[in-house]
Amino acid sequence: MMLYPAIDEIKQKADSKYTLAILTAKRARDIIDGKPVLIEGADTENPVSEAANEIAEDLITYKREEE
Repeated sequence: MMLYPAIDEIKQKADSKYTLAILTAKRARDIIDGKPVLIEGADTENPVSEAANEIAEDLITYKREEE
């Protein structure tokens, strides 16, 4: 169970829970592939938790392309 960041906190960072899930999954895959973690001193080695923490701290964002 993930205690921090709270889901209520990070769901405000995206327009939908689906966008948030994709954003978290893509960033976690980047971490697994060897890209550096943006938060120093992270207490976890779980890539999904690290990605969620980065999103909560506004280090990872997205931009929706217009059609």
